[in-house]
Amino acid sequence: MTDDTKPKTRRRTKKTDDVAVPEKAAAAPKKVACKPRAAARKSEPEAAAPVVQQSVRHDVMAVLPLRNIVVFPHMIVPLFVGREKSVKALETVTRESKQILLVAQKDVSLDDPSVDDIYRYGTVSTILQLLKLPDGTVKVLVEGTRRVHITRLFDVDGHFEAEIEEIPEEPVDAAPGSEIEALSRSTVSQFEQYIKLNKKIPPEVMVSINQIEGISKLADTIASHLNLKISEKQEILETASAARRLEQVFAHIETEIGVLQVEKRIRNRVKRQMEKTQREYYLNEQLKAIQKELGEGEDGKDENSELEEKINKTRLSREAKEKAHAELKKLRGMSPMSAESTVVRNYLDWLLGIPWKKRSKITREFQHAEDVLEAEHYGLEKVKERILEYLAVQTRSQKLKGPILCLVGPPGVGKTSLARSIAKATGRNYIRMSLGGVRDESEIRGHRRTYIGSMPGKIIQGMKKARTSNPLFLLDEIDKLGADWRGDPSSALLEVLDPEQNSTFADHYLEVDYDLSDVMFVTTANSLNMPQPLLDRMEIINLSGYTEDEKVQIARRHLLGKQAEAHNLKPDEWTVTDDTIRELIRSYTREAGVRNLERELAKLARKTVKEIITTGVKHVEITPENLEKYAGVRRFRHGETETEDMVGVVTGLAWTSVGGEILTIESVMVPGKGQVKQTGKLGEVMQESISAALSYVRSRAQDFGIRPPLFEKRDIHIHLPEGATPKDGPSAGIALATSLVSIMTQIPIRKDVAMTGEITLRGRVLEIGGLKEKLLAALRAGIKTVLIPKDNEKDLAEVPDNVRHALKIIPVSHVDEVLKIALTRMPEAIEWDENVDPMGEITVDKTAPQALPH
Repeated sequence: MTDDTKPKTRRRTKKTDDVAVPEKAAAAPKKVACKPRAAARKSEPEAAAPVVQQSVRHDVMAVLPLRNIVVFPHMIVPLFVGREKSVKALETVTRESKQILLVAQKDVSLDDPSVDDIYRYGTVSTILQLLKLPDGTVKVLVEGTRRVHITRLFDVDGHFEAEIEEIPEEPVDAAPGSEIEALSRSTVSQFEQYIKLNKKIPPEVMVSINQIEGISKLADTIASHLNLKISEKQEILETASAARRLEQVFAHIETEIGVLQVEKRIRNRVKRQMEKTQREYYLNEQLKAIQKELGEGEDGKDENSELEEKINKTRLSREAKEKAHAELKKLRGMSPMSAESTVVRNYLDWLLGIPWKKRSKITREFQHAEDVLEAEHYGLEKVKERILEYLAVQTRSQKLKGPILCLVGPPGVGKTSLARSIAKATGRNYIRMSLGGVRDESEIRGHRRTYIGSMPGKIIQGMKKARTSNPLFLLDEIDKLGADWRGDPSSALLEVLDPEQNSTFADHYLEVDYDLSDVMFVTTANSLNMPQPLLDRMEIINLSGYTEDEKVQIARRHLLGKQAEAHNLKPDEWTVTDDTIRELIRSYTREAGVRNLERELAKLARKTVKEIITTGVKHVEITPENLEKYAGVRRFRHGETETEDMVGVVTGLAWTSVGGEILTIESVMVPGKGQVKQTGKLGEVMQESISAALSYVRSRAQDFGIRPPLFEKRDIHIHLPEGATPKDGPSAGIALATSLVSIMTQIPIRKDVAMTGEITLRGRVLEIGGLKEKLLAALRAGIKTVLIPKDNEKDLAEVPDNVRHALKIIPVSHVDEVLKIALTRMPEAIEWDENVDPMGEITVDKTAPQALPH
């Protein structure tokens, strides 16, 4: 026990609490001699304390405030003293006498109590032993002698002193057969029962209690062993009548026995109910027993009742409600600690966690949706028009099955961000699921509950995250789905993406049908390389790519602000002109989207921040003239693909999954035996196009001014750079035929002409696909004239106006029309007689540039 828990000076971490426990001495104790006390001090002013009528002799005595303990007469207890005032009080006592007044303080949290914070009744105690410990605290062993009343309390030389008066003991009739005798016996008997219930009190205490004869001493001794509050013990101390104190002690013992009996019943009930001594089970059962004793067992609801209430509140389908009640009935019959109960509980959590007929409010404001799409995306008019059509129909019809849109386009054109904008414009929650690399059918349909750790599929998991039954669900990279021995996820998606079937979508884990008809599915893909049944379920919307002007606007409206914010650049610190953005697009990026453009702008921002920090400039302006300082060496050459007209070199146009690209075709002729060599990692379709073009040129050799025997005397090498890139497709036929005619006649091909189209053996030009992407690629490369199949003339309506105006687009239907435009001059027909000119030599134009063989 101690009067101080926070010594003001930093000592060893030895906590001194008011607990009556003996302490092992850490060092040899230092004995302090106790001197008789001299006269009382009277120089200090009086504190504001109640004054009791003086009827007996008054003494002045040093006061030791106590925390968490009340010392009774006849009580021997060790104290640990650490506060400065208390230590001074002990030093004063040891110099004068062995008597000190022990008084409890009202607030145990106060380290420096005032006069008003100390009770007015205490116990005069005799110091039996006093030891100074190495950590600075003082251990003192005291014995209470008599209770006193404080008439005046004051501060003297840094410690408290009090003027006291003794409380005379009232006479007690303890004759045999008296009421006090009966009360004394009952108190002792009850205290014996209390000791049996309270294991914290040693049984030896009862031996000393039985040897006590005085009523006053009996009441004080028993009160010191009871687990009471400080205020309750103080009330007993302040009671002068021994009989009254004994009655108070008896009442407290009765109350404590009642509490201990309840605790014992709880422990016994828990012990009987426990099958095993597992920690979790014990704690749960003990909590139930406590709640039952407090009367909360009837009102409190267990987990099964909560599940039943949630089942009744959730708007489940009829099939799902029956399934939920059946599983709940099964759960009630299981042991809570069994593994099967965990499986059933998880199933019910999933079944009740997904939204059932819980729709969010769909935005029907047509103008708001249009404003959102226009603000967040520049261009993409066809996609915006399709979304606005859907919203327009929705304003007229309350029930419309969600459309399934497939946004197809190269990377970086904004497919994913557009889906997010659609969700914002329609007021739907947005959920995204990436399908890239998914090979397991269970990712879509879920795992059956027979497997350990089984869960629903990604569709149901996404619906739980959405928290509504009509979100916008984005299935990203649907063309990257795989398939192996575990199943084909693309086949599992057929049910999800079919508006006629997804109202009864069956997940293997749920085992009940779930309605997906309110969900607006949007998918994205880089190409249409998907199973045909899956394509048939979706409405294809092509995002071909952006024109140069659209990229400039996107950079100005979105990308520059985004990078400035990311690099903490203020508007007055960084300026990038439109001409600079255009030069960046032409010389540093060659893509359909804007992803690389954003990277280049981020690079400019980093360079700007570095320059501002290192040089201290206030403003950096990036212009086309100083662009190389910040962006580095130009990567691409904008303009003609070749600097001059060359023989055998023609510019074709190709479509790839990342947009349109220009395709240079080179041909050379060397002496040989009529062989044709093909390089450039060509596919089967392109190899067949080379054979068809060569056969067509040979069939019309005289019309093109070529002597037929020349094909037997020369080898032709056709190469398509870049050699490591696979190339295939049916749109290079007229470009191959033009290259062959040029190399055989030595007539150069115009450097500013590009072409696309397939060829037949009769020279007809067939229709091709991906026209918009190819025209955008030609515009990016600086091509001026583009030859397209005449059958593709109808597709020009989808090409932006600025592209059509920037390019000279010429539809052609025959190879002769192609040659008239592509060659610098038209070859002249010849008359050839095998008997007159069997060798078929040709005259080479030494002035025309040649394509060197690779």
